[in-house]
Amino acid sequence: MSGIFSSIPKIEYKGRESKDPFSFKFYDPEEVVMGKKMKDHLRFALSYWHTLTGEGSDPFGDPTAVRPWDNIADPIEQAKERVKAAFEMMEKLGIGYFCFHDRDIVPEADTLEEYQRNLDTIADEIEKEMKRTGIKLLWGTSNCFSHPRFMHGAATSSNPEVFAYAAAQIKKAMEITHRLGGEGYVFWGGREGYETLLNTDLKLELDNFARMLKMAVDYAKKIGFKGQFYIEPKPKEPTKHQYDVDTSTVLGFLREHDLYDHFKMNIEANHATLAMHTFHHELYLSRIHGKLGSIDANQGDLMLGWDTDQFPSNIYDATFAMYEVLKAGGFTTGGLNFDAKVRRASFDVEDLFYGYIVGMDTFAQGLRIAAKLVEDNVLESILDKRYNGYNDGIGKKIVDNKVGFEELSEYAMKNGVSKLESGRQEMIESIINQYILCS
Repeated sequence: MSGIFSSIPKIEYKGRESKDPFSFKFYDPEEVVMGKKMKDHLRFALSYWHTLTGEGSDPFGDPTAVRPWDNIADPIEQAKERVKAAFEMMEKLGIGYFCFHDRDIVPEADTLEEYQRNLDTIADEIEKEMKRTGIKLLWGTSNCFSHPRFMHGAATSSNPEVFAYAAAQIKKAMEITHRLGGEGYVFWGGREGYETLLNTDLKLELDNFARMLKMAVDYAKKIGFKGQFYIEPKPKEPTKHQYDVDTSTVLGFLREHDLYDHFKMNIEANHATLAMHTFHHELYLSRIHGKLGSIDANQGDLMLGWDTDQFPSNIYDATFAMYEVLKAGGFTTGGLNFDAKVRRASFDVEDLFYGYIVGMDTFAQGLRIAAKLVEDNVLESILDKRYNGYNDGIGKKIVDNKVGFEELSEYAMKNGVSKLESGRQEMIESIINQYILCS
């Protein structure tokens, strides 16, 4: 290890009674849950952007955090030091994966050609560290939203030259992801949306967005990239309306443009709540459509209407997130990427570790509880009883598509509606509390 975080020990599991802030209270990577080690269930990933390039700035305030690598003047040398810091941090936390945007690795250069050369230089450094540590790339992506050229969007820009530039940037990011053995590639349309319909050709922008995705699918085949493509839904912010509003919207878009078989969802907790859904809802919907791919693990502040990207500490959300992952058969190419940042006032490097520790502990305990819910068949038995009427009689005929309006009208005339049964929501919530609070 390079010693950038020399004051911080390797984070070990010490159990729930531990008072050591630099220890896991719930995350035991070797513990076996439902036949698989906890670390293999969770597949934790470090987010390169918030962790290595986050400065503590916000729309109303200048940066507050100065990291050990920030004082290096040369941008390439600074980028190399970030690589060392990333892998030292992952080693100390026992994190097996990382995720990146291209601009996390190196800053913009004067020309696209120089920028791509710089990307290759830093990719060399990352590859060396991956071989040394065995740490893997969960997924890569491209930042096609921060630079002023993307003010009108990237794939949905009104300027075809910007579309071409975005394509070149995505192409290179895909190549690096492929070279580093990335298990997936994410499309987050940071500015793929609009501020007003008064100057927006909605159909052209949506069609162009689909064209970009189809080009990516074609190029993946050309270079032999077999990783999973993901779409990350988000309804707003930075634009007023983003095209990937939520899972339902994305599924419809993929079907319409013949892209359905090529993409799964990368669900972010904070994006779900911005779309006025629960985290559980978006994961559930993705799972029942066979599209639950990967997760950006964070949480938002429900009092605020923007993406606060806080480290997750809500055990209820973590429990039902892992419940959906288990019901889906577990992660394959995806995992739990901590798309989370420490608060602006938490500016010490120690705070980065505290953030990851609380997030990893939260999802570890969520996994344990979710496994018990699955093993005890808690929710399944409730659903089986509630929807039992569709297993025979007229309900079975409805499910089997053997009746229409005439038959159903005749049945209703003859039988009416029998006594309804209570949904028992409060009882179910009490049972869930018992599993969570007594685990």
